[in-house]
Amino acid sequence: MNRKRVTWSLYLIRTNKESLYTGITTNVLRRFAEHQGGGVKAAKSLKGKGPLSLEFQIEVGDRSSALKLEYKVKRLSKNKKEQLLKTPNLLTEMFPDLFTSLSY
Repeated sequence: MNRKRVTWSLYLIRTNKESLYTGITTNVLRRFAEHQGGGVKAAKSLKGKGPLSLEFQIEVGDRSSALKLEYKVKRLSKNKKEQLLKTPNLLTEMFPDLFTSLSY
C-alpha cells in the first residue's frame, strides 16, 4: 500500500487587537481562509476579531510533532512569540527535536 506523506505546518495569525492565535494544519492558506471567513470551520476564538493577518508559518513534519509544537508555542509568552516572528529559526533552536522537515 502506497501512502502519501502529509506534511503538517504550524501557523500564527494576528487579530485586530494584536493577539496571536496558534494553530496547525496540512494546508495553511486553506485554513487561514476558513478563519477569515468566520464560518463553522473558523476557530471560535478568532470570530469577530478581524481583519486577520497570517504572520508566520513553518512546516513541521508529521501530525504528532505538529501537535507537540503547537502545545509548546501556545505556552510561550506574547513577547516570546513576537521574538519568534522576528527570528523564525528561533523556533527550531528552541525545539529542534520536533522538526522532521523545514520550510519558511
